[in-house]
Amino acid sequence: MNKQKQHKPHSSQELDARVTRFGLRVAAGLTERSNDIPVDVSERLRFAREQAMAKAQAARKTETATARPSVFRTGGATLALGGAGRPSRWFKFASALPLLALVAGLLAIQVGQWQQQVNAAADIDTRLLSDNLPPAAYSDPGFSEYLSDEQE
Repeated sequence: MNKQKQHKPHSSQELDARVTRFGLRVAAGLTERSNDIPVDVSERLRFAREQAMAKAQAARKTETATARPSVFRTGGATLALGGAGRPSRWFKFASALPLLALVAGLLAIQVGQWQQQVNAAADIDTRLLSDNLPPAAYSDPGFSEYLSDEQE
C-alpha cells in the first residue's frame, strides 16, 4: 500500500525561519564561490554594479526634481503633514481651533460645577436661617447628615 505523506500547515514564524535559513545558505554558497570567479568576470560585475547604482541615483534625483509639491511628505515609515512653503495663517488657525474648543468646554464645565456648589451651599444656608432651631442642634454631628439626607 502506498502511503502519502501528509503536509501539516506551518506557522508563519516557522515558515519565516525556514526562508531565513535558506537565504543564509544561498548567501554563504555565493560568498564561498565568489573567490573562484575569474578576475575579468569580477571586474565586469563590479563595473555593472557601479553603473546600476549611478542610474538609480540619477533616477531618484530626477524623480524628486520633477515631482510636484505635495501636502503629504513621506519620511521613511512616517507621514507628515506639510506643504511646499510656510503654512498659511488660516491653516494655523484651523489647527488651533480644536484646542480652543476643548479649553472652552472645560471652562464651561468648571463654571457649571462651581455654580452647582454655590447653589447647594446657599440652599443649606437658607434652610438653616429660616428654621427655628435650638443652638445645640448646630453642634450635633448628625445635623449635617440630616441636612444632606433632606436634600436628596
